[in-house]
Order: sequence, then structure tokens, then C-alpha cells
Amino acid sequence: MAKIGVFYGSTTGNTVKAAELIQKAFGSNVADLCDVGAASPRDLEKYDILILGTSTWHWGGLQDEWALFEDSLTSEMLGGKTVALFGLGDQKRYADHFADGMGLLYEKIKPLGVKVVGLWPRQGYDFEGSAAELGDHLVGLALDEDNEPEKTNDRVDKWVQQIKKELGVK
Repeated sequence: MAKIGVFYGSTTGNTVKAAELIQKAFGSNVADLCDVGAASPRDLEKYDILILGTSTWHWGGLQDEWALFEDSLTSEMLGGKTVALFGLGDQKRYADHFADGMGLLYEKIKPLGVKVVGLWPRQGYDFEGSAAELGDHLVGLALDEDNEPEKTNDRVDKWVQQIKKELGVK
């Protein structure tokens, strides 16, 4: 399996926790963790498969480090890569903007020539709207550590298995 870069931005620690679970599910010998607050955009070029994770802040914005980092994402860096997304949000307090940050990243990277994998069913969530919605799916794995932390491990495990299947690896 190609080396995977798990790039995340985390303010409260929930997104790094999710990134660590994802790395563990793939295996630390397969996936590297990269904090976008300390990473260079050139670090993305080291990987064929990227997993990008962000939380959503305020009324639908990207996490602070991602807000700075996303402007440096280009087709030269990302073109031809396979990308999966995960995002954190709060379905109750921000029901109109659940996991919007993940949707914002999707809108940024989709026109850059990437292959997106890991779409996740909307079913099983309780929110009113999200920039991450794509029909009856979300553009990636949505996690809600504020209201459903007990579902995180299972969701991560199932999502990673789904990605492995989409990539044709065990």
C-alpha cells in the first residue's frame, strides 16, 4: 500500500485524536500524521494518498491552521492524488453548519485534479444542513465529539475499511 499522509488541524484536540485513530486503523507504518500548523505545503507531495481533517469553527469556517494552509493547495501539489476527508462538528449547537469545514476543503481540492474517496452516508446523523453534503452522502467522515463521542471509534474503523476497499487493499 502506498504511504498515506494524514494532515489535520486541531485547536481543541478532538481532530488530532481522530487523526490518531485513523492512523492506528491504517497502521503507523502506513500512515504518517502531519499537523498543518507545522507542515509545509510541499509535505503533501511526499504522499500518493492524503487524508485531510479539519474541525468546523464558528458558523461554518475552517479550523485556523487550515484557513491559512488551504490557500497554498494547488493542482501542481495535489493533481493525480487520492484524497479522503474527515471533519468534526457539533450537530446540536451548529445544526445548520455541521462539518462545514470538511465541505470547504472539498470545494477547494475537487477542482485540483484529485480523486476523492471515502464518501460517507448522511444517514445516522441529526443536523439540518452542511456544506459537506453531497446528495445523500457527506464528502467524508463526519465526527461529533461533542454529542456522539461513543460512535467515533466505530465510525473511524468502518470508514478506514471502506477506504481500503475503494483503494483495493486489505
